[in-house]
Amino acid sequence: MLVDIVFEDPRWEAADLTGLADGAASAVIDYLALTPPFGDAFEISLLACDDARIAVLNGDFRDRQSATNVLSWPSEERAADNAGGNPIPPEDPELGDIAIAYDTCLREAGEQGKEFPHHVSHLLVHGVLHLLGYDHINDKDACLMEGLEVEILGKMNISNPYEK
Repeated sequence: MLVDIVFEDPRWEAADLTGLADGAASAVIDYLALTPPFGDAFEISLLACDDARIAVLNGDFRDRQSATNVLSWPSEERAADNAGGNPIPPEDPELGDIAIAYDTCLREAGEQGKEFPHHVSHLLVHGVLHLLGYDHINDKDACLMEGLEVEILGKMNISNPYEK
């Protein structure tokens, strides 16, 4: 697994985003037992930014003029044909791009009483699943995706992020 990180916000380097991203991405790929085509490694580009930068991206791509925690852009459409179904396995080793905002992640972790690295790992698992075609637009898809997140995070010794 290759995660190529562009550090726009240096706080991410101090938070060991490289280790968190490698761990989260590998955990997803391993759990789903995906094998990269042609024997190559899967690739993800990750933008480590702040709230100002992700707000611009959120406005440009989702028409929402506010910061968010994580955004993802799959390199190709992989969604399942039916709600609650498993997406199409990747045919290209390049999975897509993710952006993650330090300020929002830090604030959410504090508000939710979670360890910052655990919250970031959850959001990265979430983003990688989006790159692989999983979504949470309808109830069946959300149930599938959240269940996978909980199981993958459990294997990483991170508790269920959806429990209060």
